Amino acid sequence: MSKFNPFEFVQEVRQEVSKVTWPAWKEVWITTLMVLIMVALASVFFLITDQVLGHLVNWVLRLGA
Repeated sequence: MSKFNPFEFVQEVRQEVSKVTWPAWKEVWITTLMVLIMVALASVFFLITDQVLGHLVNWVLRLGA
């Protein structure tokens, strides 16, 4: 088993990071806005769905009483 060499590890990490294609700031902002909008829409959808199902369950339970 080879011994761990921190200097070699850091060199390898720097080599791998240099291969990464980093997005431009404009792309980061657009993607962030898209994610926030989708989260807001999903939140509203699940809120409405939860309210409707809650009312349906209450209605069914009142029928049995």
